Amino acid sequence: MRAPAAPRVALVHDYLNQRGGAERVFAHIARAYPDAPVYTALFDAKATGDLVDASRVRTSALQRVPFARRGFRLLAPFYPAAFEHFDLSSYDLIVSSTTAWAKGVRFRPDAVHVCYINTVSRFAFAYDDYVGGFGAARFARPLVARLTEWDRRAAQRPTAYIANSQNVADRVRRYYGRGARVLHCPVDVDRFRVGGGLGGYFLVVSRLLPYKRVEIAVAACAKANVELKIVGVGPAEAALKRAAAGTRTEFLGALGDDALQTVMGRARAVIVTAEEDYGLVALEANASGRPVFAYGSGGALETVIPGVTGELFFEQAPEALASLVAGYGSRRYDPAILRAHALTFSPERFVARLRAFVAEAVLAGPAVRDFAQEGEQE
Repeated sequence: MRAPAAPRVALVHDYLNQRGGAERVFAHIARAYPDAPVYTALFDAKATGDLVDASRVRTSALQRVPFARRGFRLLAPFYPAAFEHFDLSSYDLIVSSTTAWAKGVRFRPDAVHVCYINTVSRFAFAYDDYVGGFGAARFARPLVARLTEWDRRAAQRPTAYIANSQNVADRVRRYYGRGARVLHCPVDVDRFRVGGGLGGYFLVVSRLLPYKRVEIAVAACAKANVELKIVGVGPAEAALKRAAAGTRTEFLGALGDDALQTVMGRARAVIVTAEEDYGLVALEANASGRPVFAYGSGGALETVIPGVTGELFFEQAPEALASLVAGYGSRRYDPAILRAHALTFSPERFVARLRAFVAEAVLAGPAVRDFAQEGEQE
């Protein structure tokens, strides 16, 4: 008796034109299915070609828009159509990775679509933060309302969801009415080596977007009169530089892996000011032997162990963070324990669990909505 043919697999990701946590996680999904083509709205080989081989990538018509690389956020009204127009009719299994758009692809009724979701679309639940990066929030509201309507419809299409944290799984249930397994993001521990924290500065590594609340770190470090370095770029950069004028804050821009490794290992501690969906930076800091001072909400509650791998502050205000920064010298963190904590989120474990969850969804078939035991932890 012949064994059943292996399913034809396609992978889908929102866009691969920038380098961030979501793209690093998707690189592991791509390695889990090495023969599968990758469908995405935009691709920049210079930014992510080492994460996903260009020969695998199939882009949307938006790739031809002249300003797409830098102005990709302005293309938001066109992403729904871009993903709906991908022809996935020849595939039996679709595995997508999304913060907004990829969950909306269309596929055959007898196919299975498993969506690894990094967050519910921010324009659907955090409008002011999402649109704040563009300005003119009042005028964008009707457009974002239409995107939110599409988002809720699109969220019903995947066969099953896997969330990157319990925080996001709860959000998926609340906003989409869907259950989700939880599989924490992997940490590329081998990218980092344990540093001594002798640089004398605190560090922020973040996309510079309004909801990241990096201004809190700037103000807190100014209050504590300590040095702060910021790694990252984004639409909030100009406003942050104005706020940081006259402080001991240095903007380093976007850094490559080697430079980031050095800067992170030399930091006294890494600061996370946003309510993160998961918060990969906190674990990358631990992999570098450095503690994390993180806002105590969202994903940080699943990755930071107070007094062991870092500290939490529970008010998004400079004063709350400044007290932690000022008291840094009185605390002790063991770099070996920090590194060991990060190792529990290994890429190998992630890939094995991902493949197992996806295989379970395929076995259940397209008629089964969500997993049998919704919300089960990894």
